[in-house]
Amino acid sequence: MLAAMSSAVVSGVDGYAVSVEVHAGHGIPGFTIVGLPDVSCREARDRVRAAILSSGLTWPLQRVTVNLAPSGVRKTGAGLDLPIALCVLAASNQIDAEQLRNLGAVGELGLDGSLRPVNGLVSMAGAVECIDLIVPAGRSAEAAIIRPGSVRQAFHLREVVDGLTGRGPLPPLVEIGAGSSPDEPRAELADVRGQATARLALEIAAAGGHHLLMVGSPGAGKTMLAHRLVGLLPELDSVDSLTVTKIHSVAGVAGPLPGLVRRPPFRAPHHGASAVALIGGGTTAIRPGEISLSHGGVLFLDELGEFPVVVLEALRQPLEEGVVRVSRAAASATMPARFQLVAAMNPCPCGEGLALGGCRCSDAARGRYARRLSGPLLDRFDLRIEVAPPDPVLLLGGSGSGGEETTDVVAARVADARDVARSRGVRSNAELSAQELDRYAPLSAGAHRLAERALVDGELTGRGLRRARTVARTIADLSGRHGPLDASDLRLAIALRVRPFSVFGGGR
Repeated sequence: MLAAMSSAVVSGVDGYAVSVEVHAGHGIPGFTIVGLPDVSCREARDRVRAAILSSGLTWPLQRVTVNLAPSGVRKTGAGLDLPIALCVLAASNQIDAEQLRNLGAVGELGLDGSLRPVNGLVSMAGAVECIDLIVPAGRSAEAAIIRPGSVRQAFHLREVVDGLTGRGPLPPLVEIGAGSSPDEPRAELADVRGQATARLALEIAAAGGHHLLMVGSPGAGKTMLAHRLVGLLPELDSVDSLTVTKIHSVAGVAGPLPGLVRRPPFRAPHHGASAVALIGGGTTAIRPGEISLSHGGVLFLDELGEFPVVVLEALRQPLEEGVVRVSRAAASATMPARFQLVAAMNPCPCGEGLALGGCRCSDAARGRYARRLSGPLLDRFDLRIEVAPPDPVLLLGGSGSGGEETTDVVAARVADARDVARSRGVRSNAELSAQELDRYAPLSAGAHRLAERALVDGELTGRGLRRARTVARTIADLSGRHGPLDASDLRLAIALRVRPFSVFGGGR
């Protein structure tokens, strides 16, 4: 007899519908899975058999063939265990095969018949073609985000079978809808004492979505500033919120979700991270990396000069396009990667730098350290600032301390600037194209002369000028000026872009 039902698998961060078909017929008893299953999917043979027997059900002494359609899509993971088990029972006349036609299922089976959650339920729930979807109770809230009112949660295979055969109630519907996850506490910007230039750069970066590089000696406050950037960003819109939730569900980093992820994510990988960990990939199962996990939020690379060069260079294409394309021999995927890059590094290997006068590094050592960052990568940082050690009087709570603006005050200005950017059809000014810059950020006569001089003197490249104009547009928006860019706006944008390279001992 033949039985079939709907399910899904994940490739990259997207879900793909899969039809699970099982035929039980005459022949030497055996169990075969076809349709490009990976190793974990092929192992369903043993899990399903043990789960059925442990649930007090009968394993058919027939030749059982499982087909996972379409056959051209590789099936990964253990999420097909539950639909395979139900189809085996239907094909052997233990449940009615007609009941499976409008039913979908996703879930891993334990050897005792218990249902275990799998990563990527948000993506798979949106791909399954069915009326009701049965998922493990442990992560049912994720599926309910996409399919409110049509997700049923179960703890055990026997619970599902009893519901289908009338021996018990059907697994209950999940009542959790597409709410919001609770907000995490935000780091307070007022805790940063002094650092007027760095605070200004942080506000501009948050308002315009600009990439930020901070160079300074250890203990100057670079990491502290970076952790406060995400608190200045507005909540994700509905599109980005759903995308971020899908990515985190596939990666399994969020745990059971009560709702959509609303706050921008903040990721800070160690400088020993590999290119695959940062960019994403794998062999047969491609999984998102740190740049996709920070989609819609902030990717913070501390000790930037200690990252392998090949890892840093891999960032160049995602920074420009907002997606990452991962290709392997067995699979390929395109994953979202529109993030805001914030990086911090010391001016030299010893950390003191020439500006402080205590550098113990040779000219050759400083040169090698600076060359770890290529010109094209540096050119993609809109803001590049030097973070000097704070005034000791401010650190000790002396006169003039304690009057810094709070996160809420600065975040309100950032939200207003982002609203202006959205009126231009973009999420932030950093996304403005060259044509949109000509329309929304024309240069005044003084700004035009300043830009021409910066290009001639080599302070800016063509890409650098475009990014300086987007920063100048953000500066003007924060000040409430919406006409052509003044020379003062562009001058500040250029100053915030080229200043830190004096700490390397010269050069742009």
